[in-house]
Amino acid sequence: MVCAVDGDSGLCLGCFRTLKEIAGWRALSDAERAAVMAELPSRRDRIDPAKLG
Repeated sequence: MVCAVDGDSGLCLGCFRTLKEIAGWRALSDAERAAVMAELPSRRDRIDPAKLG
């Protein structure tokens, strides 16, 4: 409930999920959530490091 989405990458600056993933998180199955979670660390590189603090 505290996500702040970066306009350039479309990813949350904290959790690295997309707006679509954030909005639909509760509707995803456990397997779908696990797949998203596995991808999150690699998404960090898509955000300008200066925006991450």
